[in-house]
Amino acid sequence: MCVACNHTIHRAQHNFGWNKDFSPALIAKAGETILFECLDSSGGQIGADATLDTLTSLDFGKINPVSGPVFVEGAEPGDALKVTIRKFHPCGYGWTANIPGFGLLADQFKEPALHIWNYDTVSMAPSAFGPGGRVPLKPFTGTIGVAPAEAGLHSVVPPRRVGGNMDIRDLSAGVTLYLPIEVEGALFSVGDTHAAQGDGEVCGTAIESQMNVELTLDLIKGANLQTPRFTTTEPVTRHLDGAGYEVTTGIGPDLMTGARDAVMRMVDLLSAEHGLNPVDAYMLCSVCGDLRISEIVDMPNWVVSFYFPRIVFA
Repeated sequence: MCVACNHTIHRAQHNFGWNKDFSPALIAKAGETILFECLDSSGGQIGADATLDTLTSLDFGKINPVSGPVFVEGAEPGDALKVTIRKFHPCGYGWTANIPGFGLLADQFKEPALHIWNYDTVSMAPSAFGPGGRVPLKPFTGTIGVAPAEAGLHSVVPPRRVGGNMDIRDLSAGVTLYLPIEVEGALFSVGDTHAAQGDGEVCGTAIESQMNVELTLDLIKGANLQTPRFTTTEPVTRHLDGAGYEVTTGIGPDLMTGARDAVMRMVDLLSAEHGLNPVDAYMLCSVCGDLRISEIVDMPNWVVSFYFPRIVFA
């Protein structure tokens, strides 16, 4: 599948967390390109034929598997791992869910909901959302990182200073990511691939979709990064910008409350204007709408905005 890759990490070579004592699945030289076969965030539990029963019986001990780890020769604490994201090989289907107890508005949406997506892996044309609309796609990896120095097994759920479950939707093909290295060999892993997501992933899931991804791993000696950083070389929202945006706001002294208010107002707007069930509007916000901090200096109130791309209903 990848003619320029030096190695392949197979789908079965995965873990459910970070640990500096994990045995490497591969020992690689700096500068080599590797094809990672990744599972989706459900660990393969939610397939193209999944139902609501599938969701409600989900084994949360198997979520967010990461493929790896890769031991990079010469990597030492204080270096940075330079990860060049080259290409995604998508599978053609994905899922978005409202999982009770999870998400920005978990107190508002307490019942499970599931939407299965299908898309063309060649054209990557916008994918239809059953209740209405078509969502532009932009594959990326949600979980990508290296092992922390602290001993023991660390949950894969929260992001960390060495990366992990960051869910940054702009970690797409063509981007270069730099990760701070804390252990010898770095012990790099990747997973949680998505076909699309909005900034914030407000319901807790995006278009979760199993993919393979080609990455080149290199070293920047003595970089001493405090947290990850990345470089993009082209516009990051042009797949969404074509028809403009509808924008709602949350204003007040607390950013989390403002974020919740902005999203709730967009859910109300989409429900009223497009006849969507509120939980469908909520899931749609998660896969293509962007939370932004618009103002954080005019105390005591801050402004959080939620941008929803009009192209979805164009």
